[in-house]
Amino acid sequence: MTFVVPQFDLARVLVVGDLMLDSYWHGVSTRISPEAPVPVVNIDQSEERLGGAGNVALNLASLGASVVVVGVVGNDEDGRALRVKLESANICCDLQISTSKPTIKKLRIISQHQHLLRLDFEERFTVEDSSQLFKKVEALISGSKALILSDYAKGSLQDPCSLINLARKYEIPVLVDPKGVDFERYRGATLLTPNFSEFQAVVGVCTNEQMLAEKGDSLMASLDIAALLITRSEKGMTLLRQNLPPFHLPARAREVFDVTGAGDTVISLLAGALASGADMLDAVTMANIAAGIVVGKLGTSTVSHPELCHAMYADHGAEFGVTNDEQLMAHVIDARARGERIVFTNGCFDILHAGHVGYLKQAREAGDRLIVAINADASVSRLKGLGRPINSVDRRMAVLAALKSVDWIVAFDDETPERLLTLIKPDVLVKGGDYSRNEVVGFEIVDSYGGEVQVLNYFEDCSTTAIVKKIQEK
Repeated sequence: MTFVVPQFDLARVLVVGDLMLDSYWHGVSTRISPEAPVPVVNIDQSEERLGGAGNVALNLASLGASVVVVGVVGNDEDGRALRVKLESANICCDLQISTSKPTIKKLRIISQHQHLLRLDFEERFTVEDSSQLFKKVEALISGSKALILSDYAKGSLQDPCSLINLARKYEIPVLVDPKGVDFERYRGATLLTPNFSEFQAVVGVCTNEQMLAEKGDSLMASLDIAALLITRSEKGMTLLRQNLPPFHLPARAREVFDVTGAGDTVISLLAGALASGADMLDAVTMANIAAGIVVGKLGTSTVSHPELCHAMYADHGAEFGVTNDEQLMAHVIDARARGERIVFTNGCFDILHAGHVGYLKQAREAGDRLIVAINADASVSRLKGLGRPINSVDRRMAVLAALKSVDWIVAFDDETPERLLTLIKPDVLVKGGDYSRNEVVGFEIVDSYGGEVQVLNYFEDCSTTAIVKKIQEK
């Protein structure tokens, strides 16, 4: 996939929804309270950030987009602080002031980068509190190139359908971050971005990719929604569009530090890209990259334009990484349609060493895309005995995904990778080590359809078992 960074400065996005003030108190905790079994935190630093719809707007502003935000705040110090933060980020705002409800605030206590406690200060806004929002949006929507409805179920969006219908009149795409199980509220929207749990709460349990696609198609048809982007944690994202095949994006394999605000980043990137003229697939790909960046930060955070550019132009795009059987097949079909040669290898990769790195580099050179099938934990234990694996499968997959030579990583719990070989039918099956060609597991399967089997160089003095034994002898 060729990445082109959109001209976000061409985007004018209108954000409507629940505004919040996120407060963080930081301190050191070295003892337990004598009054109760809880840590004592000596607060030495505090900060306030924009949350909810405010964080969505801030993400857009960080990319260079022109942003206007509409929402409800209380007639209080927190509401004034929220306005100042918006304006200082060059975000235009038209806020309705509630005289009876406070500004929504979430206070988090953090010690040594560990989130210990969250305190919420909120009362749900009523129809009266948000009565002027439609008129404010009506006055601002002309000239906007996208509308985001950021719904946190706090009462600002009492009637999202009226806003959706208004945007459709102006032929403006509407993107919704939904809440609750009543998706009828969002009828006619362009795109909804539920997470997997929210999606299942509406359509029912989805046990496989086919069921997810079928239920998503039915939901889109019944609500006149053009697309669904379902965020799926470690399984990445799935884009569903009417009358088009699903588009799967594997998770960006990295350590997750804090998922707070990741959904805000996804929908802001989508809207900003679409408002800049990008197509839906490019917009979703960029959103997946941005989500991988922001989960490595503490609290509600944004992705800057330079960060996005750096990640987009890295060797591995959002279409590569950790995946599952069904998603992998979709990527393989796409790769073959581009005329690319698929290479397959497998192993435990318990402790990655120089032999593994050299061998995988050689394997990648045998074709255009390298699939690494990795033994799941139970499979490693059966092969290597008690005490193995040293590293769990998710950690082993994350390390492999960071290698330039590896395109896709998939886990299997069978005794051998023969099921995957039959499913994928790689052009080349490779194995490293002191084997003959006919000793490579699965060579008969690859021979049966005319594929190629290669045994790569054996790297002397490189062995996970030897490394473990050496450590144990220390």
